[in-house]
Amino acid sequence: MLEASFNKKLLHFTLELSLKADNQIIVLWGPSGAGKTTVLQCLAGLMNPGSGFIKLGHRTLYSSEENISVPARHRNIGYVFQDYFLFPHMTVRKNVLYGLKNKNRELRDSCVNPLELLDSFGVGHLVDRYPGQLSGGEKQRVALARALVVQPNLLLLDEPFSALDKNTKIRLRKEVKKLHRQWQIPFILVSHDEEDAKFLGDVIISLEKGRLRDEYMHSLDYVPGYCSSKILNVSN
Repeated sequence: MLEASFNKKLLHFTLELSLKADNQIIVLWGPSGAGKTTVLQCLAGLMNPGSGFIKLGHRTLYSSEENISVPARHRNIGYVFQDYFLFPHMTVRKNVLYGLKNKNRELRDSCVNPLELLDSFGVGHLVDRYPGQLSGGEKQRVALARALVVQPNLLLLDEPFSALDKNTKIRLRKEVKKLHRQWQIPFILVSHDEEDAKFLGDVIISLEKGRLRDEYMHSLDYVPGYCSSKILNVSN
């Protein structure tokens, strides 16, 4: 379970978030500049909130009151960046294995075989290629494999379909939904695309111009829980 309640002062407004989720896909939906990526960065440990707490499972990852801030590399959170952030000088194989090395894990300690994971995503035949030789959809699959090979307790996806053509986007949406059913961990996905949000989201939090527009449960098989978020403008 993910539970978080924190605030972060940004340039034009203050982000305030309260979130509690089991194994749902939560979509943060809205235009650029609403604070969606900031939420992911705070959860991942790439940015510290101003105050509050973040808990994942039985671990406190951040607490301003207890002066706790677990480094990103120790949070066991998978993060798929908007541009996928694959290392251009590394092959597909090395990009995925880097995830294990970065977590100070040995391959033998992982229950997930990186090559089998790549095969399941349909890119196992590309292990010796470099990112510059891959299509957008292939890069996305490799980025997902690298994020999942460490067996994360939470997966964050920042605009994962933004650079893809329509047909590839539709296909990969289905793959993400299938992955979520297989892994049974919370997914937090940022999108500005309403179709992405409606297809993927068990819970959709709609943000626009620094304010909460709407929030609703989309899936009929949603497990009851609590999820709320608001972003407040700071007046000049």
